[in-house]
Amino acid sequence: METRRVVLKIAYDGSGFCGWQIQEHCRSVQETIERALTRIVKSPVSLVCAGRTDTGVHATSQYAHFDYHGRMLEQDFIRALNRHLNHDIRILNAQFVSIDFHARYKAFERGYLYILAKEVVPFHRYYRGFIINQHLDLRNLQALAEPLLGRHDFSSFAQQNPEVPNRFCEVKEISISETEDCYQFRIRADRFLHNMVRRIVGTLCNLCTKKMSPEDMRRILMEADPRQTFVVPAPAAGLYLTDVLYPEQYGIE
Repeated sequence: METRRVVLKIAYDGSGFCGWQIQEHCRSVQETIERALTRIVKSPVSLVCAGRTDTGVHATSQYAHFDYHGRMLEQDFIRALNRHLNHDIRILNAQFVSIDFHARYKAFERGYLYILAKEVVPFHRYYRGFIINQHLDLRNLQALAEPLLGRHDFSSFAQQNPEVPNRFCEVKEISISETEDCYQFRIRADRFLHNMVRRIVGTLCNLCTKKMSPEDMRRILMEADPRQTFVVPAPAAGLYLTDVLYPEQYGIE
């Protein structure tokens, strides 16, 4: 029987996981789904995702692919996996795609939402970030975000990693809105470096509180220095992977 490539659309509450990637001695999203798939298809399965999420980070639209030899239909994977998984992971869709599809390398855009609470609420502590002693203003946050738009070396906003020599990303959108109880940051780019979204949000808040200017943000960006002291990460709990876009030819839903 020929090999068929399956792509899953996945949502998960990251609160109880040490992130997407398999790690020793802790529960990861990848390992949890792979174990369920292995029981269902009766052979080892290896998942490749669109983008790894860290401990405590959530996803409403994560994608991952695997190769399959068998007779199961697309809907069979959805029903079977959701029966085997706890309710903190849901399979939203499964579809067969061409064998050249790759969940990570074929993605040309990713979107994240960060929710920052104005006050600590016990019931939201796993789903909204909170930064103590911050004094934020919506217009100032929006102005500080403008220098980050476009294609830049984002080394200042990511952990140093010699295995990732290309540090250039094209940020296509940073929209910031305010409600009565929180700020919402929506960020879209062709790719993201490790911790990049959390560091952008944390730095926006840090510079806003210190009454620094967009020129200061531009200088921090241009320095391309991972040890930049004004760059601080926002907490993981407020971050959601919300969207991954692929070329139309693959028909990903």
